[in-house]
Amino acid sequence: MADLPASKLRLHKPPFWSTGMDCFGPFTIKIGRRHEKRWGILFKCQTTRCVHLEVLSSLDTDRFLLALRRFVARRGCPHELISDQGTNFRGGERELREAYAQLAPMLQEKLAQQQIKFSFNPPHAPHFGGTWEREVRSIKSALRVTLGTQVVTEEILYTVFVEVEEIMNSKPLGYVSSNISDADPITPNILLMGRRDASLPQVLFADSELLTHRKWRHSQILADRFWVSFIKDYLPSLQSRSKWKMDGPSISPSAVVMVIDPQLPRSSWPIGTVTKVLPSSDGRIRVAEIAINGKKFTRPVSRLITLPAFPDDPTV
Repeated sequence: MADLPASKLRLHKPPFWSTGMDCFGPFTIKIGRRHEKRWGILFKCQTTRCVHLEVLSSLDTDRFLLALRRFVARRGCPHELISDQGTNFRGGERELREAYAQLAPMLQEKLAQQQIKFSFNPPHAPHFGGTWEREVRSIKSALRVTLGTQVVTEEILYTVFVEVEEIMNSKPLGYVSSNISDADPITPNILLMGRRDASLPQVLFADSELLTHRKWRHSQILADRFWVSFIKDYLPSLQSRSKWKMDGPSISPSAVVMVIDPQLPRSSWPIGTVTKVLPSSDGRIRVAEIAINGKKFTRPVSRLITLPAFPDDPTV
């Protein structure tokens, strides 16, 4: 397992500077006498673990761009967005790139620093976005408990989304002490709200400015405490290697591989040839390009099985 990526180490950057996103659903709502479907989209900060939820009426590009505009208006413009190869995400990136290309050169120069960098994980590789995939599971569990099988209105669904967002942002990022005199655990709401969570009891701190009437000092102290606790308590827990402790066999171009496809039986898994390897920033090869029946596909190495080479001479 490699070191932590740069997106998880954006220390002292605003929340959602590096953001992972994914869609989930659908959910059934009622409008009058008819039933319609709604989806959710999750934006998760890679560094601070802050979560933002929006409701989508469909999974097309336009609805994604509208949700992205609402997210930027409330949370600020992110530096990079990381997602899977969803058609709505791909289409949104293309729409923004084309809109930027149509601007006047003077506007392009002024808005160059505000461009959003899109990074797409390879297909059939959900473990590349494990941090927000796990959050999607937690959100679905919370919604299953809250809504059950009942069909609610769109307004109620949106309210539940906001409540679930608050719950997710109140989760402690690390070990929670049972001693009441210890400092409160750090949560994403500290940065988003500028104060401790309302659900947590407030304890006495040695800093004389903490409960002062100077609100800007209060919020600054809490932000400083967040980063001190983040670096001391939470960040070291991310360094542990639970699996992939040893390097597997390397893959090279021209290797014959079998592509694992969970939707097909094992006897029908396609076989192709590696045409190109795509090294990561640390030099390790995690993604490769495979040619199968004249078509090229990008797949993670974890989905490839290298087949042994057979001699050309059948008598050997």
